[in-house]
Amino acid sequence: MSVDVLESTRAGAPTVLLSSGLGGAAGYWAPQLAALRARYRVITYDQAGTGRAKRVLPDTYSIGAMADDVLAILDETATTTCHFVGHALGGLVGLDLARRTPERLTSLTVVNGWATADEHTKRCFEARLLLLEHGGPAAYVRAQPIFLYPALWLARNAERARSEDAHGLAHFQGEETLRRRIGALLRFDATADLAAIRTPVFVMGARDDVLVPVSKSEELAAGLPHAVLQIADYGGHAVNVVEPDAFNAALLDFLGRV
Repeated sequence: MSVDVLESTRAGAPTVLLSSGLGGAAGYWAPQLAALRARYRVITYDQAGTGRAKRVLPDTYSIGAMADDVLAILDETATTTCHFVGHALGGLVGLDLARRTPERLTSLTVVNGWATADEHTKRCFEARLLLLEHGGPAAYVRAQPIFLYPALWLARNAERARSEDAHGLAHFQGEETLRRRIGALLRFDATADLAAIRTPVFVMGARDDVLVPVSKSEELAAGLPHAVLQIADYGGHAVNVVEPDAFNAALLDFLGRV
């Protein structure tokens, strides 16, 4: 893995660790860094098999293995505990940590995540994998923004979307890596463990997320004993990118109250 430790402007600041979704790259969190570093030490990383951390993943790759990678990062960076913020797949990693090693988490934030994947989400991933199989990486990358962003945002940011297409294709994580990472997130199921999680959790969903129904955020929050739920009306699956100011304010408010 490739890890970036961004020290805060405040001495002795607590740590926030940011974990990306299926794309896996640390750069996903760029819209959050300035706001967080004013109050927190920030750790970002490229997940195994992605970005600067490309490697062959085993057939049995799991969310648990991704959580073990985070524990290794905490140890390597001398971080006893952290506020963990995860987007989609990254949120599943956080849930696994909360149920297995809660002593390492001060809080958990799950953005457009789930305890177990919805049938609609499974259909979306099946379609994306078919695009990958029959159209190759170019077709997969071309379709990706449809699942990430609201249609209105895409219409207004066409040039940025084209730039992201080019970057995504140039840094594509590889077909087998992608299949194994999708398999891991689809197999994940924390439903039976939610009631036992005592970590404070901020659950954020978006009503216009076309990949993950907002009901999954509502169900997740309802199953957790110490959860705060916030639903954005606009922002899609990548709500922290589409509406960064509102997202950052909500996240900082939660972290400050914890």
